Amino acid sequence: MGRYEESWRRAKEDPEGFWADAAEAIQWERPWDRVLDDSRPPFYRWFAGGRLNTCWNALDRHVAGGRAEQTALIYDSPVTGRIALWTYRQLRDEVARLAGAVAGLGVGKGDRVLIYMPMVPEAAMAMLACARLGAIHSVVFGGFAAPELATRIDDAKPKAILSASCGIEGQRVIPYKPLLDAAIGLAKAKPAACLILQREEARAELIPGRDRDWREAVAAARPADCVPVAATDPLYILYTSGTTGIPKGVVRDNGGHAVALAWSLKYIYGVEPGEVFWTASDVGWVVGHSYIVYAPLLHGATTVLYEGKPVGTPDAGAFWRVIAEHGVRVFFTAPTAFRAIKREDPEGKLIRKHDLSRFRALFLAGERADPPTVAWAEEQLGVPVIDHWWQTETGWPIAANCLGLEKLPVKHGSATRAVPGWDVQVLDPEGRPMKPGEVGALAVKLPLPPGALPTLWQADDRFRQSYLAEFPGFYATADAGLIDEDGYIHVMTRTDDIINVAGHRLSTGGIEEVLAAHPDVAECAVLGIADSLKGQVPIGLLVLKAGVARPPETVAAEAVRLVRERIGPVASFKTALVVQRLPKTRSGKILRGTMRRIADGQDWTMPATIDDPAILDEITAALKGAGLAPAKI
Repeated sequence: MGRYEESWRRAKEDPEGFWADAAEAIQWERPWDRVLDDSRPPFYRWFAGGRLNTCWNALDRHVAGGRAEQTALIYDSPVTGRIALWTYRQLRDEVARLAGAVAGLGVGKGDRVLIYMPMVPEAAMAMLACARLGAIHSVVFGGFAAPELATRIDDAKPKAILSASCGIEGQRVIPYKPLLDAAIGLAKAKPAACLILQREEARAELIPGRDRDWREAVAAARPADCVPVAATDPLYILYTSGTTGIPKGVVRDNGGHAVALAWSLKYIYGVEPGEVFWTASDVGWVVGHSYIVYAPLLHGATTVLYEGKPVGTPDAGAFWRVIAEHGVRVFFTAPTAFRAIKREDPEGKLIRKHDLSRFRALFLAGERADPPTVAWAEEQLGVPVIDHWWQTETGWPIAANCLGLEKLPVKHGSATRAVPGWDVQVLDPEGRPMKPGEVGALAVKLPLPPGALPTLWQADDRFRQSYLAEFPGFYATADAGLIDEDGYIHVMTRTDDIINVAGHRLSTGGIEEVLAAHPDVAECAVLGIADSLKGQVPIGLLVLKAGVARPPETVAAEAVRLVRERIGPVASFKTALVVQRLPKTRSGKILRGTMRRIADGQDWTMPATIDDPAILDEITAALKGAGLAPAKI
C-alpha cells in the first residue's frame, strides 16, 4: 500500500487520530477537548474547546522559531513596475501596526471588517491584521459594483471597511472610492469608519469623520498583540453567489482552517517550509484566501502576491518571468490563464526565454482543465501538471494528485483521487450510488473534514437547504462527473450543465473536451439550449488561436464533425460558432449559465463578477446571427 492509499484510508477510518496528528503542526494556546464534535449533526465542528490565533501561527511563531529573516511575502506588480519583499519579521511588524490602527477604529474580537482591496500587499496584511485581533474579515473582490457590495455590507454588518483609492486592471485604473461611497449610501448597515489606502495612480477624496488615511493611521498606531480565539470561532466570511441572487456567506473557522491548510501545502502541493509558492489568483477569491495568504504563511513558505495578468502585462511570458525571477518551486493558477497563454504563444517561445530550472510542478483549478491544455503545458514545461478540484465552500482541494504523499499516474481529464479526509461518491437523482464510469452528481459523505465550511453566516437553515437537503448524509457539490474503476474522479460539469438530449444524459464538459482537441481551437464553451423536439441540444462557441487564418466556417464545420466522430450522433451536435472571446468572471470561469439563458430567451441579469460586460453583447449578436437567440433579447 502506497503513502497516498495509507493516508486516505486512515483519514476515513480514524479521522480523529489523523487530524489530531495534523494539528501538531499548529501552535495552540489551549488544546482541544474533542477533535470532532459530532453532537449536533449536520453541524459538525473540529477541535472544539481548542484556542489559538491564526495570525500568530502565520507570522509570530515563525519569527520566534528561526524564520525571522526569511522572505515571507513577495509583491510583484508589472502594472506599476514595483517589486517589494517582506521578511517574516517585517511582515509581522507591519501587520501588528495595522492591527493597532484597525483596533483604533473600534474593532475588536468577533467584529466584522469588510476588505475591498486591489492586489496589493496591504490586502494580505489587512486579512492578517483582522485575524490578529480575533475580528472576522470579509473580503470583497476589488471593483465589485456598488449594489453587490452593498448587499455584502448589509449581510456582514461590518464595523469598519478597509479599502484603497483604486485598482489597476491591465492598463485601466479603476477608482474604488466612488464605488465604495455609493455602496455605503445604498446599504442599511453603515460602517463606523473606513481606512483608505491612497495609491499614486489615483488618489481618493476622504469623507471627514468617517474616512481615515491608511498610512497616517498605521504610523500613529501602537502594535497590537494576538488575541486567542476558539478554534470554532469564525476567521472569515466569503460571499459566493446564490441561486436566489442573494449571496451566501461561507464561514471558515480558525482551528480546522489552519490545520487543513498547513497539511495541504505539504502533502498536496509538496511544498517545504522556506520554498517559494505562487498562486496567480486574487485575494477576493477563496484561492487567494487559502493559497496566497494563509497556507504558505502557516507552513513557513514564501508566497508571491502578483498584481498582473497572464497575458498583456506585458505579454504571454509574464508568468515565466515571475517564476524565474523569484525562484518559484510550485505554481497554481486557473486553466483559463493557460488557455490564454497558449492562444498567444502556441509554440511556447516565450517560455524558453526564462530559466525555469527550479520550477517543479504546476497545479490547475477553478474550472475543468481540458486535456489539450494540460498536454500542451506538460510538453512545454516538462514538469507534472496537476488538475485538482475544490470549491469556495470546501476551502481546500477535494481531489488532487497529492505530490507530497506520492505522485500517482496522471490521467488527462481527471483531478486524480479524493484527498485524504474527503469521501467522494457519485449519486443518481434519488441519491443511490452509481457504478464506476457512470455520470452523476458528485457528493461528499459527512462529516466534511477540517477547513470546510461549518455553516453559512447567520443562515443555518439556508446552509442545510443549499448543501445537505438534496442527498441526506452528504454535501452536494453541485458538480457532476464520474469515478472510474481506478478511483479517479472526473469532474465534467456543473449538475445544471448535464443536458438531456432525447433521453440521453450528456455532459457539456465531455463535448468541450472534444472541441478543445481541434488544433485551431484555443478555448470553447458548450451550452445546452432548449429544443422542442429533443428537449435540449448542445451548441458550441469556439475561440480560435492567435494567427489562425482559415475561414471560421471551415473550423466550425470540422468541430461539428469531430464531435460526431468521437461522441456520435446521439449528441445531436450540429452548431458551432466562432466568437472572438467568451464571457468570464474575473476569476476566469466561463459564464455558461448566463449564455444559456440568453440563447433560451430567459430573463437574465448582468453577473456582478463579469470581467467585461460588453462580451455578452457580442455573444448575443452571434447567437442571433445563427438564429438561436430569440429576437426579444
